[in-house]
Amino acid sequence: MTTPEFITHLNENEIFVFGSNLAGRHGGGAARVAYERFGAVMGQGVGLQGQCYAIPTMQGGVDTIKPYVDEFIEFARQHQELTFLVTRIGCGIAGFSDDEIAPLFADAHLLPNIVLPSKW
Repeated sequence: MTTPEFITHLNENEIFVFGSNLAGRHGGGAARVAYERFGAVMGQGVGLQGQCYAIPTMQGGVDTIKPYVDEFIEFARQHQELTFLVTRIGCGIAGFSDDEIAPLFADAHLLPNIVLPSKW
């Protein structure tokens, strides 16, 4: 199973995982979808909010994203009752490639409640 390219609806136990900026300005890309459809909170750039989970991707290089991805994977491990649909975080407005971001999610493949994009 892989994350659909376009998510327009979530089931009750599903969480939309999107790339954010630390300031929580959800103005474009998946962040805007998260804000308009799934309860992302303006001003909150990290973590669970509504039916979303924000992972900051706009603060520097890939090395600055990894701690937030690790935090997300641990959160998902502790919340097996939820299914996390991970979008291609960092691969849109932030400008990273799938080859740069996908390795950060290597441990996510071990968790059945994390669904990743097909390219990862």
